[in-house]
Amino acid sequence: MSSAVAGPEIERLIQLLARLPGLGPRSARRAALHLIKKREALMAPLTSALQVAIDRIQVCKTCGNIDTKDPCTICTDPRRDPAIIVVVADVADLWALERAHAINGLYHVLGATLSPLDGIGPDDLAIDTLVSRAHQSQVTEIILALNATVDGQTTAHYITDLLQDANVKVTRMAHGVPVGGELDYLDEGTLSAAMRQRTLF
Repeated sequence: MSSAVAGPEIERLIQLLARLPGLGPRSARRAALHLIKKREALMAPLTSALQVAIDRIQVCKTCGNIDTKDPCTICTDPRRDPAIIVVVADVADLWALERAHAINGLYHVLGATLSPLDGIGPDDLAIDTLVSRAHQSQVTEIILALNATVDGQTTAHYITDLLQDANVKVTRMAHGVPVGGELDYLDEGTLSAAMRQRTLF
């Protein structure tokens, strides 16, 4: 008995949607059905937006962000503080910090973190360009906004060592109790990090 419920074109649409993060086969079927029902209102504009993305999206050669121009919107924004460069592993991390309006500096996307188990070494990351940017006269601080994982912290230590001869302050994001967090629900590692990084009240 065949499991296909529609023609090959619709099945192909479902298979492609199922490749997206967070969408399994059932969610992909629901999304495909929704798109098909709303062809004019949703599918046509989505198709157009995807085509524009294919044609125009590029990687910023300065920071590694994804945008429709190079240098990107962030790098060319005159309101940004050029003295601060925030180092992130991935564009998703950059976007998360931007959503939070956490800082008004510039960014540098490494592309990943060092991970010997995954075969990712220093040559696979955009570290050389970061070191070059750190030596620019207007840069005074490099903020390492990397995940609090073994790979993230290994990458942070590696970069810190490379930047010792640059005339910049190297800082990292604080780790510990999140805003609104209750101590009883936090894991031991988070509590230990919070206690080690305690500040004056």
